[in-house]
Amino acid sequence: MIYKFLFFISSFFILFGLVTGNVNIPSQIATIIKSPDYLITDYVEIAGVGGAFFNSGLLMLLFTMLLKLLRVNPTGVSIAAVMTIGGFALFGKNLFNVWPIVAGVFLYTLAVGENLRTYLYVAFFGTALAPVTTHLVFGNDFNILGIVIVLLIGFFLPPLASFALTLHKGYNLYNVGFTAGFLGMFIGALLRAYDLHPEPRLIWHEKNQFLLAVFMFLFFSIVLIFGFRLNGWKLSGYKNILKYSGKLLTDFVLLENEAITFINVGILGLVGTIYVLGVGSKLNGPTIGGIMTLAGFGALGKHPKNVLPVVVGVLIGALTNSQPFNSPAMVLAVLFGTTLAPIAGEFGFLWGVVAGYLHSALVINVASLHFGMNLYNNGFSGGFVAMFLLPIIEAFRNIKNKFFERLKRSSEEW
Repeated sequence: MIYKFLFFISSFFILFGLVTGNVNIPSQIATIIKSPDYLITDYVEIAGVGGAFFNSGLLMLLFTMLLKLLRVNPTGVSIAAVMTIGGFALFGKNLFNVWPIVAGVFLYTLAVGENLRTYLYVAFFGTALAPVTTHLVFGNDFNILGIVIVLLIGFFLPPLASFALTLHKGYNLYNVGFTAGFLGMFIGALLRAYDLHPEPRLIWHEKNQFLLAVFMFLFFSIVLIFGFRLNGWKLSGYKNILKYSGKLLTDFVLLENEAITFINVGILGLVGTIYVLGVGSKLNGPTIGGIMTLAGFGALGKHPKNVLPVVVGVLIGALTNSQPFNSPAMVLAVLFGTTLAPIAGEFGFLWGVVAGYLHSALVINVASLHFGMNLYNNGFSGGFVAMFLLPIIEAFRNIKNKFFERLKRSSEEW
């Protein structure tokens, strides 16, 4: 059933791209492949709605076929990975720049004598560094040398991702984004040292709002209805999802079932779309990418209960800091900042708000470390927030426990 779902969403995006792009699709795809695509580069703006969505749908289809080719039994992580790739294929990933990263991960897998499926999802999420391929091959004419460098980047992703997980202990859902941020930081430093770094950019589409809104509401409504249909047209069982903290790896397909997972994906997608439009922002490549990632991780840890506190925290930051609350940076921080949902799920509403608030400040600063080469910038920021908060939360817990122990002893002595 999950394969059917993944093939459906891929086809839905491809069809939408073909209908809106028409005969211009080949030239639009060529524009996407050749254009610099570090943060923030909206493919909808530089190539049109058709080319961007065709690129997204085709990439989701190809990665789904890769799962099928390797005979993977798909679960919630498969949904999260493919939908995240599809979302970022609207602003950073394309039919050319992702494959050297994937190949590099596979080379590492073969080098250590593992099955290709062992680090498959590291390869999927590792495409966060896809802009490095474009920058080196097309931006600086490194050509074959550029491909070799990116292969090496992919090669080092698996061991680094395993280590990064120990740092935040699974409380940052975008673990490979955190890993890619570290790699991107060193890549950025080397590029700057040789004056090869890119300049900051913001390419942000603001047109076609009615068309994109209809597409998003239709798409996630279909997903939601599909889940309801599988669940016997009932919501029963959905509240079971809300009891999980969401800490990696909380796979709702394995822990509950596919029907409940699809319902959660649909709900989060619709809520994300309503939020973007409600705050007066725009539906475009980056924001739809954020909604797709939010919804995709509705199969791997996120649900309304653990997402809400983080969103509240980011909004508090956005309303009180120097950034307009509906600015691109803050809107994306709300959507992607839900990477910290497990903190709220495990430690409660208040700590989730604190995590979101800290994230709203940190996320606008860390992108300069990798010059936008890590598309999962919120995952990079989220990892630092989790690392910072976890020992503080533990300290407060210890203080609280000792206080009540002393209080109890005092009352007994009295």
